[in-house]
Amino acid sequence: MTTFPLQISQNSRSDAISADRVTYAYFDYADALALREMAAQADLPRYLLAPEVSAFLRYVPDLRQQVLFDTLWNTGARINEALALTGGSFQLDGSRPFVRLKTLKQRQRGRGRPGKDDTVFRVVPLTDPHYVRKVREFMTTFRIGRQQALWPVLSDNTPRNWIRKAVELAESDSVTFSIPISCHTFRHSFCMHLVQHGVPLKVIQAYAGHTRLESTEKYTRVFALDVGRQFGVRFSVPDDFQPLPDKRQI
Repeated sequence: MTTFPLQISQNSRSDAISADRVTYAYFDYADALALREMAAQADLPRYLLAPEVSAFLRYVPDLRQQVLFDTLWNTGARINEALALTGGSFQLDGSRPFVRLKTLKQRQRGRGRPGKDDTVFRVVPLTDPHYVRKVREFMTTFRIGRQQALWPVLSDNTPRNWIRKAVELAESDSVTFSIPISCHTFRHSFCMHLVQHGVPLKVIQAYAGHTRLESTEKYTRVFALDVGRQFGVRFSVPDDFQPLPDKRQI
């Protein structure tokens, strides 16, 4: 029913078929799905793979909606953080584009830590040129000012409805997704995508705005499930194997 191939590149964040995309090593899509299903049984984060995000975005016909979900995917922002973005939150010119996110999840006050009423910002580099061009096109099309909200919606119920309609449109085209999709799914997918590309955990923690490293480490536990298979661990021996010639020593 799904149109996803078994062998597909995992590198692109915004568009798996972008013409100027750099092609990295191919991975076994079916194997990646099996590992994700194993992680789900261990109550680990549910996430989408890059080809699935790319497919989902194709079923979001509205540019404003599409850029919102692409922003969640490219920045790991919480939905309330994304909805708080303005035109001035983005720096798209130069060789190092980035977005400045206001961390809105309340933090507990600790030694040297901001309190819940303090404003905390974090910067996330925008490493996908295709996404940067899309944001620039979006701001030009809608004439977004520096102080203007990119998505003037009243609550996160609106993007949830956008997701539902996109999933329904995909299903009408015989395309289904292996996990339920929510706004937070893109945040999990962002973190897992960085882990898969070897980004250090402390860097991912900073990008995601996690107060504790333990919140970031949960993404590495997915790969811990696969370590035994990667190292070829076996617990049986051939029937004709005789390690001890003298049976009396057994």
